[in-house]
Amino acid sequence: FYLTPPQVNSILKANEYSFKVPEFDGKNVSSVLGFDSNQLPANAPIEDRRSAATCLQTRGMLLGVFDGHAGCACAQAVSERLFYYIAVSLLPHETLIEIENAVESGRALLPILQWHKHPNDYFSKEASKLYFNSLRTYWQELIDLNSGETTDVKEALINAFKRLDSDISLEAQVGDPNSFLNYLVLRVAFSGATACVAHVDGVDLHIANTGDSRAMLGVQEEDGSWSAVNLSYDHNAQNEHEVKRVKMEHPKSEEKSLVKQDRLLGLLMPFRAFGDVKFKWSIELQKRVVESGPDQLNDNEYTKFIPPNYHTPPYLTAEPEVIHHRLRPQDKFLVLATDGLWETMHRQDVARIVGEYLTGVHHQQPIAVGGYKVTLGQMHGLLTERRARISSVFEDQNAATHLIRHAVGNNEFGTVDHERLSKMLSLPEELARMYRDDITIIVVQFNSHVIGACQNEE
Repeated sequence: FYLTPPQVNSILKANEYSFKVPEFDGKNVSSVLGFDSNQLPANAPIEDRRSAATCLQTRGMLLGVFDGHAGCACAQAVSERLFYYIAVSLLPHETLIEIENAVESGRALLPILQWHKHPNDYFSKEASKLYFNSLRTYWQELIDLNSGETTDVKEALINAFKRLDSDISLEAQVGDPNSFLNYLVLRVAFSGATACVAHVDGVDLHIANTGDSRAMLGVQEEDGSWSAVNLSYDHNAQNEHEVKRVKMEHPKSEEKSLVKQDRLLGLLMPFRAFGDVKFKWSIELQKRVVESGPDQLNDNEYTKFIPPNYHTPPYLTAEPEVIHHRLRPQDKFLVLATDGLWETMHRQDVARIVGEYLTGVHHQQPIAVGGYKVTLGQMHGLLTERRARISSVFEDQNAATHLIRHAVGNNEFGTVDHERLSKMLSLPEELARMYRDDITIIVVQFNSHVIGACQNEE
């Protein structure tokens, strides 16, 4: 089934979104120029989510990608709730009191976040009251705990992740008299999601990561070339520290069964995630909740089975690893992406493709044919194709779309092959997942002038 270039473009552009930061937002000049984001589904429905928002009562911007598994319910809930938890964790004590007083007396609330949403990024209206009540309980506790110290961003991020995960678990245990909501909170808790979130404020960039999505910084070297700096570590079996951490949290007798076939208890790829209560609750609690839950939950095989060698839960945490980076003028952009991108592309290629796209300069790499025997005719073809590509290389108006085009359509020579792109995008739903995962990307572009000026002030 062959797709024409316009058909390919309409598939690639269906979920693209761009936001340019207004130069003067009345408070401070931002170190972020803007961002581009996009998603390409492989699962039907897509299990990835993305979020972006400007913090209105504190400084800074929040951006995140969320990769769901065992359904999209948990990724959906985390994508709409986590930023509120982070924002509340960062608020000064007086503002928290002001917000609580407003709720108490039925006055309009101070807006905390300004969301930057694509029309497809939906928020579940039915659960908004429940979600709001959990969030309110959290800020009431923060008011009571007031230590008078200003909150450290790293601490705020860790607290927000852990608190939201504990609320997801609690809501599922308590249940809800409304049967639709009851089923929703259970689906959220029994499915899972990883999260990779950036908080950018002036020259301070914090990345909070739980699971195997990644954050990568694109740096422009003095000679104009591009390099990639990792700002997160995957929490999976490839990360020795992570394997060691999991083993230290459980008795020696379980050492052999903890990680099997590179999966947690032989089942789960990420070693940290939201939800996934099958890896957190005791067996008694799982049985009690499933048995008293709605029939749809009872009929679901996934909720009934207990993971093998399940002796000392919890085996899984949502606690993020937080990395702080002080932005420099040569730090030009940040890429946040779910593992669907990193499975198909090396970070160095990602840095080069985005860097060249953003600067509009296409450094001619010598054509590499890596061990292939190439005739002069084929070489001529490659060069002609390259010339044609340079003229069309910047047809995408969105850096994330440009990256997805490469991730899905690159051939062995590192160039986008229209035929391959067409084949990959026309795979039927049930086959697509065998060839690739959902891909979600946010590319954040930094303002080097502002970053340079901030550095000079210091």
